Amino acid sequence: MKILVTGSHGFIGSHLTDKLLSMGHEVIGLDNLFTGDRKNMLDYKSAFEFVRHDVCEPFHIECDAIFHLACPASPLHYQRNPVRTIQTAFLGTMNALACARDAKAPILIASTSEVYGDPLVSPQPEHYWGNVNPFGPRSCYDEGKRAAESLAFAWMRQYDVYPRIARIFNTYGPRMKPSDGRLIPSLICRALRKQPMQIQGDGKQTRSFCYVSDTVNALVELLLSVGDGDPIPIYNVGNPDERTVLSVASHIQDYLGFGTIEHVEPAADDPRKRCPDISKLRKRSNWKPEMPFEAGLARTIDYFRYNTLKS
Repeated sequence: MKILVTGSHGFIGSHLTDKLLSMGHEVIGLDNLFTGDRKNMLDYKSAFEFVRHDVCEPFHIECDAIFHLACPASPLHYQRNPVRTIQTAFLGTMNALACARDAKAPILIASTSEVYGDPLVSPQPEHYWGNVNPFGPRSCYDEGKRAAESLAFAWMRQYDVYPRIARIFNTYGPRMKPSDGRLIPSLICRALRKQPMQIQGDGKQTRSFCYVSDTVNALVELLLSVGDGDPIPIYNVGNPDERTVLSVASHIQDYLGFGTIEHVEPAADDPRKRCPDISKLRKRSNWKPEMPFEAGLARTIDYFRYNTLKS
């Protein structure tokens, strides 16, 4: 198959591209490199074609399937330019849907657990409508992705397009950027630099972390094998292994053998709970998270220690 991946040079997009190429597919990677990194795709394969393009502008590419991942996903990036973030979430999705319609290709749209906001229900099932502040500093991303989901369903009702929507929970692993504001790389890199690991508030807020290979496997399963006939094709993708932020810092200390913790003021609208209910996807596929957190965290720490921060 010839598969289009928007956001191909980002963290998840680059791992997804690697996976698709290893499966024997041809991949067209589309990215404007705003948050993506050329270094993520240095080992170009003959079956890979790169198109530098901003998804906010229309694009029409002949392909057999589309993974639409293009959008700033870290707090540092999406809060730096909130107008651009919500434009990318909405216009980028509209252009990806138009491409899918014209190419008559199935499309997977990457959404986020942030659509649940600071949830009043845990774990969060797909039918939960969420508890989102529409005016806060995170709303450009949270509401942008909610609008993108609404747009996908409007296209499903009005045009001959049948999208799958993956609500991706916290994903971690190699190729994350050291200073993009996400929890695991921030804690690891501060510890490696012998700086205190900064924990917002008391650190008792919970997150559920899914190793990137598990997330990628779920996305591939969703687009190529799952979802046909589902009137509401939304699926949580994540690992329901819920743990506190403070415990993550403690694991990093244990693995490195050093590291201190510093408590700082919590960010606005920081969710207290984050845990996916993945029973819907489990019922429809053979997918399940495979990587234990401690093993995935060790691989991620070693990546930063021996690559990003080796100098």
